[in-house]
Amino acid sequence: SSLFWLRPRSSCHCHCASVVAVRVCSETMSGKVQALHLLCKHSGSRNPVSRRTGASTSAVTKESAHAELNTIMERLKGKSGQELVDAFAKEAQARSDCGSFQQGGNLGPFGPGEMQKPFEDATFALAPGEMSGIVDTDSGSHIILRIA
Repeated sequence: SSLFWLRPRSSCHCHCASVVAVRVCSETMSGKVQALHLLCKHSGSRNPVSRRTGASTSAVTKESAHAELNTIMERLKGKSGQELVDAFAKEAQARSDCGSFQQGGNLGPFGPGEMQKPFEDATFALAPGEMSGIVDTDSGSHIILRIA
């Protein structure tokens, strides 16, 4: 099993502790994976509204979403292990348009058929601790960090 620590940027009524431990055990997850992700919605997203800000993303081009994700990936480059998990979670809290931004992009464990196919395929293709390139789905453009 692996232990990852997610440190929220600010405490809230749900997570009073300054550190949240997420234990992932591959033996008990039975075919499931666990990942953090960062979503940049754009004009082509099926619901072009940020869950973080409530603002429309209909004026954001797919190209500008990709450029922003490339900038974030550059900031994460060279990091690994817990340093990468912490940095990725911080980036997701600050920028992701998915409601999971509040949990540092943590989607919890999921198995085959539970996510959009391109997202699922990309996540299952990663080794734990490995980050994807840009993955496009109907929701928008993502980067994914598999943690289990």
